[in-house]
Amino acid sequence: MGLGPRLDIRVSQSLVLTPQLTQAIKLLQLSNLELEAFIAEELSKNPLLESRSDDDEPGGEAPAPEIEGDDFDAPDDPGADDLISGAAQGDQPLDMDWEREALETDSFSDVATSGGGEEAFDFDRLEYAAGSLAEHLQDQLHGASGPVGDLARLICEALEDTGYLDIPLADVAERTGAPLATVEAALALVQGLEPAGVGARSLAECLALQAKAADRYDPAMARLIDNLELLSKGRLNDLKRICGVDDEDLADMIRELRAYDPKPGCQFSQAAAEGVTPDVFVRRTGGGYAVELNGATLPRLLVNRRYYQELKTGPQDKASRAWLSDCLASAGWLVKALDQRARTIVKVVGEIVKRQQGFFERGVSGLKPLTLREVAEAIEMHESTVSRVTSNKYLMCDRGLFELKYFFMSGVGGGEDGGDAASASAVKAAIADVIAKEDDILSDDAIAAMLKDRGYDVARRTVVKYREAMGIGSSIQRRRQRKIAGG
Repeated sequence: MGLGPRLDIRVSQSLVLTPQLTQAIKLLQLSNLELEAFIAEELSKNPLLESRSDDDEPGGEAPAPEIEGDDFDAPDDPGADDLISGAAQGDQPLDMDWEREALETDSFSDVATSGGGEEAFDFDRLEYAAGSLAEHLQDQLHGASGPVGDLARLICEALEDTGYLDIPLADVAERTGAPLATVEAALALVQGLEPAGVGARSLAECLALQAKAADRYDPAMARLIDNLELLSKGRLNDLKRICGVDDEDLADMIRELRAYDPKPGCQFSQAAAEGVTPDVFVRRTGGGYAVELNGATLPRLLVNRRYYQELKTGPQDKASRAWLSDCLASAGWLVKALDQRARTIVKVVGEIVKRQQGFFERGVSGLKPLTLREVAEAIEMHESTVSRVTSNKYLMCDRGLFELKYFFMSGVGGGEDGGDAASASAVKAAIADVIAKEDDILSDDAIAAMLKDRGYDVARRTVVKYREAMGIGSSIQRRRQRKIAGG
């Protein structure tokens, strides 16, 4: 074989992710709120894109989110109603005003503005609220000065979110160079602030501080707090002997302890609860269930072709014409990608509702085992596509708000109809129901036998695993709790 340059022709296949395809994949896994931020960024970059809301059109109807021309038309897919009820009901909108059409309730703005000429809102009723536990405590130290006051403010900053102090006082004295007695005086100042119990170094000290604030810290209560381990084990006879009280007094002391907050700082936690906005709504209709996107969180995008023609006919150089063409292509592709995203989400959620219809009718007990592969095969899509659709998205129905991932789970034992596997959530709900209704404390074997009568063929170890996962104690622990409660 001679050595030298030559030309060869080879045929090969490769998958190339174009920027448009990458963008479509990214859009698919975004939630509605994340998508809203993405669209806002695109609107700021592309002058040919414009947002249109229902209020912008006469009669409250906005045009469909599509552009003219054959280049960007998306194929029509069957509606979600057809997937669920099996009957063609014509073209359905992919988004809706849920408050008006589904929940049929007045919005906050309707309630706030329905008063007409009534008295305006009284801003004097608004009260100042500190943003964190440290700020709330430091607001109460405005009169404290000197080394003790400064150390008290430092201790407030060092408290955990629960209100406990995990740093030893000796370390505080070493780091600040202050005498240990001064640090102890500063801690005592902090422990006298509201809410009662902050600055404690243990659960017993936290309860003792709250008992002192309630003027209930007598010798009997002190001995009870010092022996919380005996209380957790239900050794009431030993506690009566140690505290020197009778059954009635001990029961009253236990009720008092239960009224205290073991984590007093949590009510000032800086981690604000994040509101979850549903991406999809499911509501019952005459022929089954309807699946609709929450269009309230998404603007409707249009391509402003009139503006494009104005810019195109104006004086331009080669670079400007190329930039304008890129803007048009990008805007058209984004509108098409958003439309395809909407259709894909509705199709996936429609199949989920179809397969988990028992949940929407009966609740958790109606959940069935379901995998991403089963849904993907039913709607003829790839499993990764279904995974992206169900990530970080929430479904609102009559039974509440649920993450789409909630409806996918493995099977355990048999269902109530016999033979079919039941979901883990259904088994957990059945275990919790049995324990909640027990007259006599049931063992795990007895619970497993009762579940078998209900159609769930699960082993005792499965009952133990799910019971512990739900935070439910064993039969011994539940018997102790009932004894402490006087049941």
